[in-house]
Amino acid sequence: MCTGRCSRFVAGALYPLALISIICNIILFFPDWQVTYARDGYITEEVKYMGGLVGGGLMVIAPALFIHITGKQGCCANRCGMFLSILFAAVGVCGALYSFTVAMLGLINGPYCNTGLVWQTPFKNKSQNYLQHRDMWGVCTEPKGVVEFNIGLFSTLLVCSTLQLLLCASQMINGLIGCICGACVEKGPL
Repeated sequence: MCTGRCSRFVAGALYPLALISIICNIILFFPDWQVTYARDGYITEEVKYMGGLVGGGLMVIAPALFIHITGKQGCCANRCGMFLSILFAAVGVCGALYSFTVAMLGLINGPYCNTGLVWQTPFKNKSQNYLQHRDMWGVCTEPKGVVEFNIGLFSTLLVCSTLQLLLCASQMINGLIGCICGACVEKGPL
């Protein structure tokens, strides 16, 4: 596959992943589909870091746009464009790593919830992993279903950021090949 086509493929795959990351991060602000928790500050700390919105969203979509444009400049684009795509892909790698880290922390620490008397993060710094012990989830009484809500969305962010990381890293390699080898020449009819 030509480096230009590879760039278009990478960019095309990054667009929906960035959109999913943004949507997941926005939804995380509304546990139990209520606005009141976000308004009153009763949301999980990692949601406030906006890993999906900033990292997996904006820091990936901007490089995806440039990578897509680089791939459209002909079969393999030009060497300068491919070099710049390496730099933009590096920004995407940083964004994906940020999103991955925040999502991982969100899964490890668990949700911020009401445990009956106080609002807290009940699973943080516990010896048992709440992800493996579903019976522990009943500790969170409010918002309703917040444990499943956070696990589902943070897991989705984790998968998206992993794929973004792989795609941006592959674009860095693709850009390096395009930068070193230059444009490929399509053979026309003889």
